[in-house]
Amino acid sequence: MSAALHHPPFGDVPFTEEDFTSIVALVREASGIRLGDNKRDLVYGRLRRRLRMLRLDSFAAYRDLLAGPDGPAEQVRLINAITTNLTSFFREAHHFEYLASEFLPGLSRRDKRLRIWSAGCSSGEEPYSIAMVLHAAMPDLAGWDARILATDIDTEMVAQGTAGRYAPDRAAGIPPEFGRAHVRGLEGEDAVEMSAALRSLITFRPLNLLGPWPMRGPFDAIFCRNVVIYFDKAIQSVLFDRFADMLRPGGHLFIGHSESLFRVSGRFRHLGRTIYRKLR
Repeated sequence: MSAALHHPPFGDVPFTEEDFTSIVALVREASGIRLGDNKRDLVYGRLRRRLRMLRLDSFAAYRDLLAGPDGPAEQVRLINAITTNLTSFFREAHHFEYLASEFLPGLSRRDKRLRIWSAGCSSGEEPYSIAMVLHAAMPDLAGWDARILATDIDTEMVAQGTAGRYAPDRAAGIPPEFGRAHVRGLEGEDAVEMSAALRSLITFRPLNLLGPWPMRGPFDAIFCRNVVIYFDKAIQSVLFDRFADMLRPGGHLFIGHSESLFRVSGRFRHLGRTIYRKLR
């Protein structure tokens, strides 16, 4: 029995077991992201749109493209298509409350240097939320050397974050006092824009967490929330080790509500509610 008969074709283009396993293996090798059999519909749906744009009539032809001279550029678009970018302003609000009430007041005022990394920033809502908290909680922020690095593997999301423009309903979760200070409507457009004060704090860059990290650090805090759920435990362990190396002594790590460092890394102390402090 052929592989195609094990999994009947989807839609108007056959999608064989060989197509699926080949693409899953490429995504894993390029990004570390694991795609189980339950993601078959998602992979088909998102890549079928790529086939239409490229005017390809089969996934075999798409795989040939990925293996050819234009493959590296198309791999970037493949990862962009596959990655799920679910985010919102002030998502997991307790992290931002801790940032304002515990983390920022505990910073050393000696050198007035602050570095925060939003790793897996998606379309930018997380780093903009961090920037709003910094402005509200640090009246003397202008006197600090403060920067937020925002990175994501999806280049389209990085571009959106850099632009700092969002549909009004996306900004509905911003607390009113922050919205009044930092969000403005755009005349003639159904969009809002983050203030220049926020944008000047943040540097957006594309980055594959499994590849080289060009930045030096050290960071005072790293936010990597709802990202490592896509990696296996071995990759998570390596990644958290690299985060620890990038954090200053006593630096903080914020992860997602469904994630844990239990039996993955011994380099952090759990402070509760998916907040960790570097031990070594």
